Amino acid sequence: MKKSRRTFVCVFLALTLLLPVFSSAQGTRADYERAGGLPEKWKNLAVNQPDQPEWIEKTHKFWYRKSTAAGYEFVLVDADAATKTAAFDHEKLAGALTEALKDRIDPKNLPFTRIEYVDQMKAIEFESGESRWKFDLAAGTVVRISRVLSRWSDESNWQDVGGRAEPAASAEAKASPDGKWEAFVRNYNVYLRPAGGAPGGGPQTAGFALSLDGMESDYYSFRSITWSPDSRNIAAFRVRRGPHRRIDFIESSPDGQLQPKTFSLGYTKPGDVIDFLRPVLFHVDERKAVDIDNALFANPYDLSELQWREDGRAFTFEYNQRGHQVYRIIEVDAATGRPRAVISEEPRTFFPYLEISSYGKKFRYDAADGREIIWMSERDGWNHLYLFDGATGQVKNQITKGEWVVRGVDKVDETARKIWFKASGMNPGQDPYFTHHYSINFDGTGLTALTDGDLTHQAAFSSDMAFFTDLSSRHDRAPILDVRRTADRGLVLRVEQTDISGLVKAGWKAPEAFRAKGRDGRTDIWGVIYRPLNFSSKKKYPVIEYIYAGPHDSHVPKTFVGFSPLQALAELGFIVTQVDGMGTSNRSKAFHDYCWKNLADAGFPDRILWHKAVAAEYRYYDITRVGIYGWSAGGQNALAALLFHPEFYKAAFSSCGCHDNRMDKLWWNEQWMGWPIGPEYAASSNAENAWRLQG
Repeated sequence: MKKSRRTFVCVFLALTLLLPVFSSAQGTRADYERAGGLPEKWKNLAVNQPDQPEWIEKTHKFWYRKSTAAGYEFVLVDADAATKTAAFDHEKLAGALTEALKDRIDPKNLPFTRIEYVDQMKAIEFESGESRWKFDLAAGTVVRISRVLSRWSDESNWQDVGGRAEPAASAEAKASPDGKWEAFVRNYNVYLRPAGGAPGGGPQTAGFALSLDGMESDYYSFRSITWSPDSRNIAAFRVRRGPHRRIDFIESSPDGQLQPKTFSLGYTKPGDVIDFLRPVLFHVDERKAVDIDNALFANPYDLSELQWREDGRAFTFEYNQRGHQVYRIIEVDAATGRPRAVISEEPRTFFPYLEISSYGKKFRYDAADGREIIWMSERDGWNHLYLFDGATGQVKNQITKGEWVVRGVDKVDETARKIWFKASGMNPGQDPYFTHHYSINFDGTGLTALTDGDLTHQAAFSSDMAFFTDLSSRHDRAPILDVRRTADRGLVLRVEQTDISGLVKAGWKAPEAFRAKGRDGRTDIWGVIYRPLNFSSKKKYPVIEYIYAGPHDSHVPKTFVGFSPLQALAELGFIVTQVDGMGTSNRSKAFHDYCWKNLADAGFPDRILWHKAVAAEYRYYDITRVGIYGWSAGGQNALAALLFHPEFYKAAFSSCGCHDNRMDKLWWNEQWMGWPIGPEYAASSNAENAWRLQG
């Protein structure tokens, strides 16, 4: 189920518990009919609303999808010519797909949202259902080219730290850059053979062992084998495999058969033993392994891929210590096997390794073959870029600086010594979550804004940085898509300007952005307020808060949304809100740190103050009747509201909640709750604190 649909269903399920708590005036039949009818009533009324464009590699062309009065269409733009055309023949593709699937496909509502141009733009590929398809633009034919790997399949199991064990031997081999040797795995050990040989062949082709101590429980990883550019050395990981916890599932009513199906997935939980990785180095000419002291990376949660310096002098990897409080770039000398920490982050709380939003707080770029490193860090309390000396590990200069945050890097140009990046919070008076795009020199000079206005911007650049698309909007301003020259920001073409006149005529109203001071009395807390379309300031309205306080991101929408499930809920006679309290991301490090070993906090002290500030501003905002709902991490938060703040929150609906962080996936929960498992886990557990329940 798509997220928007799932959220909409969750809203109406929540009502079955929340409605009885509030006055009987809420939830009349007419209210329900109006709320339930909003998605269909407002469907297709925001016309020419574009999705985020995607540039076609090594061209000045990009494609995007936009809304129409009947559905959607894909558009191709040529920035050089300042023209736009249909990205492909929608009728032909729908006809070809109809024939292939034996099911009618509507050309105005094609069953996919993304495309990829291939074969010098003579064809496109897309994913629909469980398949990947290819459409020939000239012939108008479509063919199924592969199966789409399910997120829940064992091959792509994202919940299991360490993944699947590797086989005792690999049928594949990895050739050396000079073409003379092939490295492969036999009996869990690393072997070499002359290029073109095969395991099991004669004396010259059977190969020889570089290691002899590999075993099923402590093997050399074929996937990790990496040749040095000069073909003289090999780096790889040795893996001592941990016991991988699995969860069993029963599919009670599978399609196509009466009998149930069973399957299991890896699901590592906080505190579990995980795979133990350590790097190994082999000198090919001497046919020997070189010991590497692991004191600098003795307790890994994870080690990144091995990367050789271009001149073969060393290889590097990144070390994330279990518990996420030490993060290092390690460089290992190829001649001696001696490791050193080029950069070491050792924050008091956590290093934000597992940010899973579209922008993160980890970035590294090795310039001049690692003699300089651009690195992202919160070491001064805000997320910024630094230039390090790769030889000494010292900071040459801080590239960006100020009480604002870098939200991602778009491009690094070593030759020009220039960086393009996005940031938020730089413009005084603006919502500090609004993103803008900038450029700056390696030495921190020449900071230049590429976007402006009191809006949030999503820019995308052509591969040569000659042009960029700028998709801008706000909660109360419809999207505009422009294409501009990067050099002077000059407008090339106004690609789309969303028309919401029909939506407004049908009753749509934008939510209100509201800010109030948080628990420290200084920091602004931002949220949004949805009111019923038949709102009257003379009435008194109970309040429902939608909560998701996952620390990996901020969550209050900052872009235009034509329909929100929160508006449907408001139609039943409520004021509905969403707030980002302290402990969520994209503000200062201190703001974020409130979540550390304390997920029960969920920003509630800030949220409650925010609600009280709204009530002080609006007499119709009934602060005595506040409910809350959420799912997943928000499900944990919603119940926690009743457990830890029953004096304020009167009712809650919790869907799919993680009610004890020891029972949820390791990779997310240890990031915020730490390792080893401490008393903080019990303190934040809804299960342990169930005795507190009121409301």
